[in-house]
Amino acid sequence: MKIVLSPDSFKGSLSSIEVSEIMRRAFLNAEGNVETVLKPMADGGEGTLETLAKGTNHQKIHFPCIGPLGEERESWYLQLNQKLVVIEGANIAGLPLISEEKRNPDHTTTFGIGQAIQHALDKGHRDFIVAIGGSSTNDGGMGMLQALGMKAFTKVGEEVGIFGKDVLDIERVDFSSIDSRLLESTIRIASDVDNPLTGPRGASHIYGPQKGATEEQVLTYDQALERYGLLLEEECGKQLRTTPGAGAAGGLGFAFLSIGAKLESGAKLVAEAIQLEDEIKQADLIITGEGQSDEQTLFGKAPGYVAELARKHKKPVVLLSGSLDGDVEKLNELFTSCFSIVPGPRSLKDCMDHAEEFLYHASQQIARFTLRKIH
Repeated sequence: MKIVLSPDSFKGSLSSIEVSEIMRRAFLNAEGNVETVLKPMADGGEGTLETLAKGTNHQKIHFPCIGPLGEERESWYLQLNQKLVVIEGANIAGLPLISEEKRNPDHTTTFGIGQAIQHALDKGHRDFIVAIGGSSTNDGGMGMLQALGMKAFTKVGEEVGIFGKDVLDIERVDFSSIDSRLLESTIRIASDVDNPLTGPRGASHIYGPQKGATEEQVLTYDQALERYGLLLEEECGKQLRTTPGAGAAGGLGFAFLSIGAKLESGAKLVAEAIQLEDEIKQADLIITGEGQSDEQTLFGKAPGYVAELARKHKKPVVLLSGSLDGDVEKLNELFTSCFSIVPGPRSLKDCMDHAEEFLYHASQQIARFTLRKIH
């Protein structure tokens, strides 16, 4: 019996790699002859590089860059198949890189993400996947574009800085000195959200608070990004502010659209890179999972995409989640069955502290039933 284990992370507790390894241990310790294939997943946020490094032949490339608070640091990206470069925004400008007391979109920047692209361009690469989830920024991708050569000016003609607060002062942008090698490049953006740049569902209102923005800052940034968006649209000749995904990563999605990048499902891009569908075709059972599942799991999240592939090939797929919320019947329309790993009422802290134990025992129960049923 061949079982593909392809979970996302249980955020705050276990990485997708750890989750898949715990699942495998539970199946191997159960009775029965079973082959387990580990294909941990991600959808464009934190952990995407580690997931791809686990599931692909790759080279890890280190480079110096500016971190989310403007500090000098070293980061890394992956080179796959001798040509494709995968960059993770959360690894360069991610929220987990900043302590809670220092989180403030005024003081964060995407500049280092542009530096990563510049570094790869200098090494001759022209084929990119950039995972942009999990950012600490709300700068509309301004810092990233500045690293690639865009100029931005105040009303008195001075160049603005590279941080979020500097977006508030922009009156003019100039793409004339942006890196011309981008025209030769293909950039695919891995994201799992469909928010526009501004408005009630925009970058500032939906994601600003988790990045430390106050209510006043949310309103200020929403207005500033609207003005900034108009300036970029005029410069690049495209209307992009309302494009689904433009508001991803504090507007970084919008900035990438302005230089010709394409926004795609992060889960789909990761699945293609790790050749997940090839394994699912040959599997008898697929198990996926995540920290919390609800109706949103069906729209762009990694477990939902895994289930779509399983259904395409008429394979049973089980969802193991830290918690099941909302309308579970909606989940059952895509998944063969859905389970919470938590054995009865528990506090959130207890669930987080015992995630490995709960996951192992839930996986073991599925393993016992599955293998006994078959044999």
